[in-house]
Amino acid sequence: MKPRAQMLLRSPRKYNPSLPSSNEFTTPSLEWLQGSWFVTHSTLTMWRKARNVQITYAIIPSTSSSPELLDDTVTSTPTARTLLPQLKAIRGIDTPDGHGGWDWRGKGWLKIASSHWEVLGWGEHEGERWVVTWFAPSLFTPAGLDLYSSRKEGMRDVLYKEIMEKLEGLEAKEMAELAKAEMRAVEIKY
Repeated sequence: MKPRAQMLLRSPRKYNPSLPSSNEFTTPSLEWLQGSWFVTHSTLTMWRKARNVQITYAIIPSTSSSPELLDDTVTSTPTARTLLPQLKAIRGIDTPDGHGGWDWRGKGWLKIASSHWEVLGWGEHEGERWVVTWFAPSLFTPAGLDLYSSRKEGMRDVLYKEIMEKLEGLEAKEMAELAKAEMRAVEIKY
């Protein structure tokens, strides 16, 4: 699937139950989404205490009883100083909800944790792939927005500004206000 040239962002279904028609917004294919992404900006406070936040999606093939799923691994390094750097990892499985969103369930001791997330926008800008995701509030986190880039060194400033302009113009004022008030750069330091 080829990404659209024009940047198009949508509000989460929670704020806009009548999703835009497929002519206006399509979700990325799993093939396009799989691989490693770098969280460059976020409204979630947990990423303010971390650096080098990376999310890796791998396709889990469908079976007779299950659709294609995504294996989801989030790694980061805490910014607090310790004797040795400590890589943190959160692992889970994403199940499509049939409406362009995903239901995440943790693995291992995090199996009790779950959340819902949606792709609000995605594309490519001058060779840099990007994704905007929204997370519904969960037991452990408030609702939030993340910006992903395919570039390890972070999102280009011109792309960040264009995405923020689109987020601040969303019809869901809660999302526009959240982006404007809480979006922060996530530390990247390799």
